[in-house]
Amino acid sequence: MFNFIERYINNMTKDDVNKFALSKNIELSENELTFTYEFIKKNYKNMLGNPKLFDIERYKNNYSKENFSKITKVYQEYFQRYSNYL
Repeated sequence: MFNFIERYINNMTKDDVNKFALSKNIELSENELTFTYEFIKKNYKNMLGNPKLFDIERYKNNYSKENFSKITKVYQEYFQRYSNYL
């Protein structure tokens, strides 16, 4: 499964991140989009390897209050849905 995820992340673009965010009703600023894209590219292995250690609150200053609230909800939804597979 990790090979599949690794291939996806390696091919992922900022536009992919933005489209996903928009599909969840999150309109990221350019800075928020860049931060999110770079964060995923650099940290996805650690997040997947140790999902319970990931503290999303550490990154709230990188987003507007409204966007951080929405991102937190999406993160929690996906963590609950897929944590058994990690």
